[in-house]
Amino acid sequence: MKIAIVGCGAVGSFYGARLLRAGQEVHFLLRSDHAVVARDGVRILSIDGDFTARPSAANAPESIGVVDLVIIALKTTANDQFPRLLPPLVGPDTAVLTLQNGLGSEAQLAAVVGAERVFGGLCFVCLNRIAPGVIRHTAHGRIVMGEYLRHPTPRAERLANAFREAGIRCDIADDLERAHWEKLVWNIPFNGLGVAGIVGWENLARGVVPPGRQRAECVPTDELLASTDGVDWARGLMEEVIAIARALGHAIPAEYVDENINRTRCMGSYRASTLLDFENGLPLEIDSLFREPRRQARAAGVPTPRLDTLCAVLEALDEQRKPSSLG
Repeated sequence: MKIAIVGCGAVGSFYGARLLRAGQEVHFLLRSDHAVVARDGVRILSIDGDFTARPSAANAPESIGVVDLVIIALKTTANDQFPRLLPPLVGPDTAVLTLQNGLGSEAQLAAVVGAERVFGGLCFVCLNRIAPGVIRHTAHGRIVMGEYLRHPTPRAERLANAFREAGIRCDIADDLERAHWEKLVWNIPFNGLGVAGIVGWENLARGVVPPGRQRAECVPTDELLASTDGVDWARGLMEEVIAIARALGHAIPAEYVDENINRTRCMGSYRASTLLDFENGLPLEIDSLFREPRRQARAAGVPTPRLDTLCAVLEALDEQRKPSSLG
């Protein structure tokens, strides 16, 4: 297949490089790392073995043209760019797969390219971009993929096989929406608390954000799980997410809480993407990861006191970083 990767941070670069190494024709659509990747390729430092891939590097979608598969790995804060980035890449038979966090991206894609083209994927992987064109892969790698508003078709199997041939486990979900909620059971606590934890657990419990940061850095997974308060908050948030999912018809078992905590302990000192975004002064994916799940909870009549507090603290921290309009 001819594949375009839109959003070449850690996720897009890792999976794109693996697909290229497996023999696919892969094009990276890049901004800041364009010159480095065009010259040196992408370096993957992986628990499965280091390698360098040399994709075709483009800085405009028109330079790539129509492809068989578009993989979206942008931050959801950039989804307003879909109408500009996607039309040059999409032809009559193009599939569009989003590997983004949270809820809502498939619907936004469908509004631009048509629902019949859209697939959603969830990545269970530990990755960080440590330098331009350099990605560190420390654990996991599985993708769970499904079709938007449809049951799986043979086309989904063909796309999944491309990842499998690249050495990536790729499972097909019968219910993409349920798969999203299963991923949120991990994403909401470990992305959210990793940032909100900088105010201290006592302040978080009261929903208070004092002026200035209380810590120099966000809270990685091992430190969060080493704290009794951190584990209590993580468990409470997971239970709220499961309650929302069940109210929406997705029967996620209670055992999923312990499964996620045990799996996270194996990650070591992992810094989820929201932590890195906050520390680098980038916009946080608050809408897709936190506000939209909370909105659906309210629509379903599910109380979420911990998620409400977490949202308020994250919003206050994000606002605190913005320059004053008074100069």
